[in-house]
Amino acid sequence: MNLTTKGKYAVTAALDLAINEKDTSFLKIADVAKRQSIPPSYLEQIFNHLRKADILTASRGPKGGFKLSRPSEDIMIGEIITAVERRMDATQCSGEGTCNAGSICVAHNLWTELNESINSFLMEKSLKDVLNSRRENPKEKDNFLIATG
Repeated sequence: MNLTTKGKYAVTAALDLAINEKDTSFLKIADVAKRQSIPPSYLEQIFNHLRKADILTASRGPKGGFKLSRPSEDIMIGEIITAVERRMDATQCSGEGTCNAGSICVAHNLWTELNESINSFLMEKSLKDVLNSRRENPKEKDNFLIATG
């Protein structure tokens, strides 16, 4: 099981789009990349995956860029991670049951349950849920995602 930087960046960038979206306007990759300290070329790859997964919509031209394809309450964190990561898996056998020289290891069911719990957790959390929980905790600063200028 491995959540890479790509998955973390994808979630962070989607949260940035959710916070900074304004009706029909598209946001530039360069602006999101700058706000979130993500290399623009890497973010472009991530956004292409998210677009193919119907999480983002893209537009070309001077006013082009990216925006969420659906309301933030309809986009689950699990969808975002699945769009850019390989399947997250705590088992050594990719769930095949061949982890112990071709047979099921003694901990196989434990790792399978962990996979199911993680997937369930991530598919129950929307972008809006994450943003709302952040706003409810006054100790956390919310300025890291807010557009400047």
